[in-house]
Amino acid sequence: MSKSILIVEDEQVLRESLASLLEDEGYEALQVENGQDAQQLLLERAVDVVLSDIRMPKMDGMDLLSHLRQLIPQTPVIMMTAYGTVENAVAAMRTGAWDYLLKPVQFDDLLLKVERAIQFGEIFKDRETMAEQLAAGSTFHNLVSEAPNMLNLFEQVRKLSTVKSNVLLVGASGTGKELFARAIHFNGITRSKPFVPVNCGAIPESLIESELFGHRRGAFTGAISDRTGFFETANGGTVFLDEISSLPIGVQSSLLRVLEERLVTPVGDTRPRPIDVRVIAASNQDLEEMARAKEFREDLLFRLNVVKLLLPTLSARKVDIPLLVHHFIDKYSSQMNKQVTSISNGAMRALLSHEWRGNVRELQNVIERAIIFAESRTVRLADLPFTVEHLDDDAGEDLRDSIRQFERQHIIYSLRRHRYDKAEAARQLGIGISSLYRKCEELDIPKNLDETDQNQLKRP
Repeated sequence: MSKSILIVEDEQVLRESLASLLEDEGYEALQVENGQDAQQLLLERAVDVVLSDIRMPKMDGMDLLSHLRQLIPQTPVIMMTAYGTVENAVAAMRTGAWDYLLKPVQFDDLLLKVERAIQFGEIFKDRETMAEQLAAGSTFHNLVSEAPNMLNLFEQVRKLSTVKSNVLLVGASGTGKELFARAIHFNGITRSKPFVPVNCGAIPESLIESELFGHRRGAFTGAISDRTGFFETANGGTVFLDEISSLPIGVQSSLLRVLEERLVTPVGDTRPRPIDVRVIAASNQDLEEMARAKEFREDLLFRLNVVKLLLPTLSARKVDIPLLVHHFIDKYSSQMNKQVTSISNGAMRALLSHEWRGNVRELQNVIERAIIFAESRTVRLADLPFTVEHLDDDAGEDLRDSIRQFERQHIIYSLRRHRYDKAEAARQLGIGISSLYRKCEELDIPKNLDETDQNQLKRP
């Protein structure tokens, strides 16, 4: 079977000349004119070498290279530049290029470097290192993302960091609620003040008020000394109340009074003490439904819900999986003093196709385990705690189903964000309105989609 070369070049004459030369040498030559088309093609099939120009419209070669180091970390990329500067060549190599060519391209030089790149890919796959682990600007106070829904949340966090308004974080377990709380606190005016996290579900009911608000010596059996509560400890800063839904109704009443009066009275004391804290509450339960069922005080919910942030599941931001994988590989390799620096194409495809019910926390645990058991510099399929049929470390398996699912979710998100204005959604997605209608038909997205279409949204 002939080796495949993807040519990414906006100049048609040069692109077709290179393709003709490579085909004459027995290679399969694939052609695209920009980085975006290259990304799409590489999500659908594997190639042996990528040959890309640096200067292109829509997405230049350096941006494409950064994405390819995440998506296909074991595939050699050769960059072409017409500018012939040492700076361009060095930048490309630092970003992860296997080699580079100067324009006008010398055909003998091209064929030699393509042949060597293929040999490199076959012999040294498990030794290839990741040159760029995170795309620029993809981290925000330990939150890692390039997904539009997350980047929108980052912008809201920046605005919230300039004030001390209460915030309610709602999301499934493992979506990063405490990380968001820390980002709100440490990104703005409270960064130099205390951040006090409290797991409400882990404190015995008989001790919750004492832990939150403090107590005086002798207030109850075992109170052998005065104790400062979490709220006073956080004075001037932030109290993060995780699992707020687990608070008993009686404690909810005390918390409401503290939020309204900005005063704390320790158990066993009669003198209220002024406090200045911002409360960030988090829940994986529907507090509004609990309020209707009289399981959560509605007036407390109003106090907490000044601003509500809905955190997406990992399945709603699958584009972030490669970023997160490389982030956790770097983190745990460093912690364990191991030299694991990359991941095989097959393992990455397995992670992209997995159903992440435990969200980012589950992915983090999977990578930590993989680093423990990895016997080389590369995380391979055998290092993962689950198996995927028809996948191996070296084959170029079809990602169409995974990409179809992500594309469908991304279009639905954009439609909802723009209140189902298809023209505006198409503009933000960077496609024509006719293309959006065609995509909706191809991906089985209902024409009259609304918030109640829960069953349809679960379909792949």
